Amino acid sequence: MAIRLLLVDDHAVVRSGLRMLLEGEADVEIAGEAGTAREALDLLGRLHPDVVLMDIGLPDLSGIDATREIKSLYPEIAIVALTIHEDEEYFFKMLEAGASGYVPKRAAPEELLTAIRAAASGEVYLYPSLAKFLVHDYLTQESTSREERTLDGLTQREEEVLGHLADGASNTEIAETLGISPKTVARHRENIMRKLNLHSRTELVKYAIRKGIIQP
Repeated sequence: MAIRLLLVDDHAVVRSGLRMLLEGEADVEIAGEAGTAREALDLLGRLHPDVVLMDIGLPDLSGIDATREIKSLYPEIAIVALTIHEDEEYFFKMLEAGASGYVPKRAAPEELLTAIRAAASGEVYLYPSLAKFLVHDYLTQESTSREERTLDGLTQREEEVLGHLADGASNTEIAETLGISPKTVARHRENIMRKLNLHSRTELVKYAIRKGIIQP
């Protein structure tokens, strides 16, 4: 059974080129075209495509917002971004909106076909040169996670309070620096001592030095 495809791009010449490229594929059927996001949304209920080939730079509603709305109304429809944008910001926003593929317009036709077929099968396809963003994001999160673990479960705010306490600041001074109340500082201090099983400022300072929070 052929993959029913809806082409969404505000440039008619691009849609025409895509139609010429894809109509020669036995397993792909062009169900329709749209030049705006709203036009695409109006067509979905009547055309029931399997995959939407979505440009990001649409005149009325961004392809990101359109993707989010489509996935909300028709979660079964897969969306592949075909765009000139190859930067990290658009890449992650499109994936977060629910896209199953991300392909730059400079990609070879075979890459686009692979993305369409993968999306129709319920899989995700990312253009190889863009997949590096996911790898970098994963490694960054792992690094952050490891840093959090080395601080024995302290929150970011508790770590800030710890640094000031270790530097000899009073609760009032810390409160003024961080823009919080002295009572809140005292509560953070209690939580820090409890989490780290420390019982004095001296132990706290030793811990902060050992963890590299302050320099001896």
